[in-house]
Amino acid sequence: MSALRSGTLRLGTRKSLMATTQSRKVAEALTALTGRPVELVGVTTFGDVTKAQLTQLGGTGVFVSELRAKLVEGEIDFAVHSLKDLPTAVDERVTIAAIPPRDDPRDALVGSHKLADLPPGARIGTGSPRRVAQLRVLRPELAYVPIRGNADTRIGKIAKGELDGVVLASAGLGRLGRDGEVAQLFDFDEMLPAPGQGALAVECASADQELIELLRVLDDARTRAAVTAERSVLAALEAGCAAPVGAYAVDDGHIINLTAAVVAIDGSRAVRKSTSGPPEAGMDLGRELAAAMIAEGAGTLMGEQAH
Repeated sequence: MSALRSGTLRLGTRKSLMATTQSRKVAEALTALTGRPVELVGVTTFGDVTKAQLTQLGGTGVFVSELRAKLVEGEIDFAVHSLKDLPTAVDERVTIAAIPPRDDPRDALVGSHKLADLPPGARIGTGSPRRVAQLRVLRPELAYVPIRGNADTRIGKIAKGELDGVVLASAGLGRLGRDGEVAQLFDFDEMLPAPGQGALAVECASADQELIELLRVLDDARTRAAVTAERSVLAALEAGCAAPVGAYAVDDGHIINLTAAVVAIDGSRAVRKSTSGPPEAGMDLGRELAAAMIAEGAGTLMGEQAH
């Protein structure tokens, strides 16, 4: 039975402040556009309870599988994910019905100083190999400390004197109203974001065509085309979301411009390439760019990261 026949729609979300904030934003937008009431249903995922670093887990899907299971079981009607957390492998049971307009995809340094102004040996917190690799290109003499936890926990380590700064996604800080604490937004030539960073995915069961049609009112075609190209690079490189792969694409309505990079974890070497083409060719553009990067040694750099 379609979820549309059951009254209030149940939106599954992780329980963190970040997740519930962005899910509530989607719920309010859907209600405003369709008149359908939506209630949030909190779901605890493996990625929320494990103490391991995401690099130890392979990164892919640890925040997603429980939400997808509840979708398939009919315990929730749809789910909202941070797109960068979604595996690139297709799960036929579910469909990304909508990708709303993207927020700022850049990475941000929270703290009291810009990266260039920090003294040698300053401690920067991040759990992302992609960020560490690109930060080491900019400031190899700083100390990069693996951290986990929500934004409050990470930023709190600065006030406690444990860290001199932390790097987080600008979009998340904006959603939490903490963008005033940003010391620096990294330009794309300094740090390429994770594929899909700043975008949300609205997912539901593939069998519920009526709900898919309803949710499509939230979809932004340009954002979808851009992140499809980015995620195609990631998939073709056979890399998980914890891998040192950065990618960013812009769809101006006529053409997609796509740039991607794989950077050695010590920052010593990188393979960075760009391409462009029509929006409808985003998947192929990503695959072709990944193939060109592999030909220039990207696979070797990723292999070093894995060991």
